[in-house]
Amino acid sequence: MTRPIGYFVHHQGRGHAERCAAIAQAMPSCRPLTIFCARDDIFPALPDNADIVTIPSLFEPTGDEAASMDWVSTPATLHCAPLGWPGIRSAMGQITSWFQAADPALMICDVSAEIAQLARICSVPHVKILQHGDRSDPGHRAAYEGAAGLLAPFHSDLAQPEWDDAMRSKTFFAGGLGVDLRVHEREVARQRIGVDPNEELILVLSGSGGEGFGQAPLGVGARSRPSARWITIGKVQRDWHATEPGNIEHRGWVDNAEDYVAAADLVISSTGNTTCQQILAAAKPWLAVPEWRYFDEQHRKADALSAAGVATTRPHLPSSAHGWASALAETWAGHQPDRQRAMIDEAPALATAQWLEALIDRLWSQQLAPISPSFKEFRPS
Repeated sequence: MTRPIGYFVHHQGRGHAERCAAIAQAMPSCRPLTIFCARDDIFPALPDNADIVTIPSLFEPTGDEAASMDWVSTPATLHCAPLGWPGIRSAMGQITSWFQAADPALMICDVSAEIAQLARICSVPHVKILQHGDRSDPGHRAAYEGAAGLLAPFHSDLAQPEWDDAMRSKTFFAGGLGVDLRVHEREVARQRIGVDPNEELILVLSGSGGEGFGQAPLGVGARSRPSARWITIGKVQRDWHATEPGNIEHRGWVDNAEDYVAAADLVISSTGNTTCQQILAAAKPWLAVPEWRYFDEQHRKADALSAAGVATTRPHLPSSAHGWASALAETWAGHQPDRQRAMIDEAPALATAQWLEALIDRLWSQQLAPISPSFKEFRPS
């Protein structure tokens, strides 16, 4: 019988679910895959060998939690481990019960350092999804150092400089993993979103992980370049003092972000992983502006993009018309489409599945050797 794989997915980001689905579709059909997630409605189509087990959220209270235990300190190896949460106990119980019953080959952990450490404690090998950011804290170090392998859903040229040889040696880089990499034709995409072929289109794109960009600075930007049509997709923070010109339009959440990226002459976006991979695949002039995330994830990703020469970056949206003019001019002048396309692998999901299978074979190809008669049992004093 083929050992199954487990996969924990953070339920707040559809990008995590799309990454999981891409790997599932590329895995051998004989390899069972059990996905643990607090939601089952965020996944694209999954193959028959994959199933979803819904677990309580590890991050969202329901009202049944004890409020009197906050005085107990959280150890540095944990990020989110509040006491007195029955939902967390239930989720961990479901996962550990599956460990016992399924005898899995591997557990893939997306986001949660706690789940990675749980797998290691339960003697289950794990692969940790590698994220940008300052991950030097004990919790992330434990998750990464105890992993059988690390999976980076981006190109190796976007690695952070402090990632040493030992860390890189067990990291598989998969640029474009989990992203629709089909490059849509500009004219066809413009027809789909209702934009004239001859208009200059500046697209502002914010991901789903935060509050989005502010309305006021975007208004300043649109006013500074009145000849262009500005369209925003995703969330925009409303500012009472914002005065917007007529050349900016907010379309909110859309299901066809790839059409908007393909139609754009220039893209302004935050630096979430899915967003980054979509823009790199489309090879568009790109002004990357990181939003706040835990561990400075988006800021460190912006640093990596800038160092690789694939995006112009600013720490925040420009605050004046001349600031906008400078940022846009630098974005067009520094555009390197061939360099951007080189960040995307040809078949990242298939390559990832092959790497996982090779890792599983390495982990389980040999049985544990018999204990030598001369071995002396260690007993702690």
